[in-house]
Amino acid sequence: MAKFGDLGWADIVAKDSFYWKKLLERPQRKKKILTATSFGGELSMPLLESLISASLVTRGAQVHILLCDGIPACQLCDSTKYPDSHSFAVNGIPPSVCKNCFKSGEKIYKSQKLHIHKFSDYITASDMLRAEELAANIESTDIKNLHVDGIAVGEHALAGACRFFARATIEEEPNGIAVLRRYFRSSVLVAIATEKLLKQEGFDCVFFNHGIYVPQGIIGEVSRKLGVRVVNWNTAYKKKCFVFSHGDTYHHTMMTEPVSTWNNITLTPELRGQITSYISSRAGGDNDWIKFNTTANSDRVKIISELGLSESKPIIGLLTNVAWDAQLHYPANAFPNMISWIIKSIEYFSRRPELQLLIRIHPAEITGHLKSRQPVIQEIKKAFPGLAKNIFIIGPESKISTYEAMKMCDSVLIYGTKTGVELTSMGVPVIVAGEAWIRNKGITTDISTEEDYIRVLDGLPCNQRLDESTRERALKYAYHFFNRRMIPIATIHPTNDSPPFVFKIDSVKDLAEGNDPGLDIICNGILYGDPFVYPAESLSTSCDKVISPNSYKS
Repeated sequence: MAKFGDLGWADIVAKDSFYWKKLLERPQRKKKILTATSFGGELSMPLLESLISASLVTRGAQVHILLCDGIPACQLCDSTKYPDSHSFAVNGIPPSVCKNCFKSGEKIYKSQKLHIHKFSDYITASDMLRAEELAANIESTDIKNLHVDGIAVGEHALAGACRFFARATIEEEPNGIAVLRRYFRSSVLVAIATEKLLKQEGFDCVFFNHGIYVPQGIIGEVSRKLGVRVVNWNTAYKKKCFVFSHGDTYHHTMMTEPVSTWNNITLTPELRGQITSYISSRAGGDNDWIKFNTTANSDRVKIISELGLSESKPIIGLLTNVAWDAQLHYPANAFPNMISWIIKSIEYFSRRPELQLLIRIHPAEITGHLKSRQPVIQEIKKAFPGLAKNIFIIGPESKISTYEAMKMCDSVLIYGTKTGVELTSMGVPVIVAGEAWIRNKGITTDISTEEDYIRVLDGLPCNQRLDESTRERALKYAYHFFNRRMIPIATIHPTNDSPPFVFKIDSVKDLAEGNDPGLDIICNGILYGDPFVYPAESLSTSCDKVISPNSYKS
């Protein structure tokens, strides 16, 4: 098993030193790739990206690495680590923290003998002065929409500050604007460094985690400006699986993915059984490494009794997100933000006593990696000191099963939650008011304006489940979403610890083409722009049961 110090690369490369040296010194290599890990100290990132980088090298690519060695603020900063936000706004990250983060990543990639670039190589004293002056002199209200040298630095700076405070808005934070200015300085510096690096080296593709916040969001913006292909990745729900996307963060691309990618899937009884079984398992998260309510109460009678619901009146469900997460601009949103959507929804249903509105607040507000400091229930109480009798709330701490509660509903309103994929597969009508991935699939009712939203609500209750053809379409998309877009990697093994996974290989040659279908798909996507779609239906496997490298190779 890989060691945590250098992830085992020193031993692995030493074992195959002649083979590895030959690969690195190959005179004509297919593509030049930048692995923009940035956070060497966030082990899950270099863990996966070093594995993919090595896999790319075995396929003839020239791979370079980009590591952060110190910027004013980054995604690894948050108010739990820096509770004195004034001190953070003034002093930023302690130099020792940045040094250790960089050295962690440097050790991993040096063991692979890959070329390492760092931000400071491309940032001059005049660049630092320019970033500081820009951050100090602009109006705080302008930061969100501000572009510098054609780069949307403001949007990602704001997303970073919101993440730091774990809030969707920072106006109520005494040091909110000061912290935002620090993230803005970082954004400008990352943009400058990235542009210089990309122009100097001429990469064919840049790949890195997530695609938003600072610095990753800025790296993506600069790459797109210069016409360099971008690949983003994120850990998927299912164990051993990852989601990759072309061009932008999956938060954006999953909504615009062509329907033709999945609507011609033929759901055989075997495939139908696979997806329905997995959807059923989602309630407890048995097959997942991202889960929020593992001891859920699924007793319908007890849920109705506990909440005081009436079985004689239709129930309309409403599912929230974590308010601060991925605070980006989405052109299709009908509301300025999720909170305004929730308030508008409660106002509406307060005028319709013949219906019951059941709001399920996302458990990740308190069980997620970064607990929300802007609880939705507090925002509701601020807007409504007293709720109408037909409005019911399931708090984030509740053990009530989200899936069972929503299955009791006539229809469900969502903003950005992924749960719409499962609910439509169960036949529940879903109305999308935000950036949920189920949008634009011909399965849900998609809202684009507030007026449109009210018109759709006026038509409730639906009084029926999705028709057979729509539910079939929903099941196809669910199969695609969970079994094809979530790509398994055979060498990855969950740890139930930190980091959440490790890899197991005996030799660098194990990563060569033909040994692992998941790695082949990922590498072909990075090298040639091929779709990041795992053909689970033809391989007769899923992320729950990854095909073995030997049987795939044979």
